[in-house]
Amino acid sequence: MRTRRRVSAWTWPALLTAVLTVLAAGPPHSAPDTAPAVSATEAGRRVPDPAVPALAQHWPVGVRPTVVRGWEPPATPYGPGHRGVDLAAAGGTPVRAVAAGRVSFAGPVAGRGVVSMELAGTGDPPLRTTYAPVEAAVEEGDEVAAGEVLGTVQPTGPHCTACLHWGLLRGDVYLNPLSLLPPWLLAAGPSRLLPVLGVPLPGRAGVSPERPAAPWRPPPP
Repeated sequence: MRTRRRVSAWTWPALLTAVLTVLAAGPPHSAPDTAPAVSATEAGRRVPDPAVPALAQHWPVGVRPTVVRGWEPPATPYGPGHRGVDLAAAGGTPVRAVAAGRVSFAGPVAGRGVVSMELAGTGDPPLRTTYAPVEAAVEEGDEVAAGEVLGTVQPTGPHCTACLHWGLLRGDVYLNPLSLLPPWLLAAGPSRLLPVLGVPLPGRAGVSPERPAAPWRPPPP
């Protein structure tokens, strides 16, 4: 459920967050042409951030999307870099909140839609996730649950083609958003039960779920 409360459509903190989000994306690029895709696991291990709790319950888009451009923190506050990650996502893909929180901004900035969320229970100032380009389905002040749809990926944008730029900040400090993902979300594949000596696998007695029983045949006469 999402509750709404009336807030000013444009406040200086919200406007500043939106502008910083646009600047964080870095120069425009086309994902397939400028950066080789890397696995989510590889990108997540490059710059682990123990200061960020792994509280995400979902990826922003898809199940395990391709990271087409990873986290590249600048050497100086205003230096070049990539203050977030770009996730492969076609236009119209639903964008979901990775954790519960409150929408602090939702609207167009510099020709593209931006949604920013303050994550609940993450201190003062709280962690803020940003998503762009997004056609917002939420409004500033909305309380949002983990996994709730914030909007859809806009088909094209000035930053990249067929991707979602996902950012994370605490105050005005940019952090690696992949640090929000627990290991089970970063894993390359689904978990699988392994046999343990002396413990039968689930299923019919004496029948392994990976090797089905032979079809029944009548006994010989």
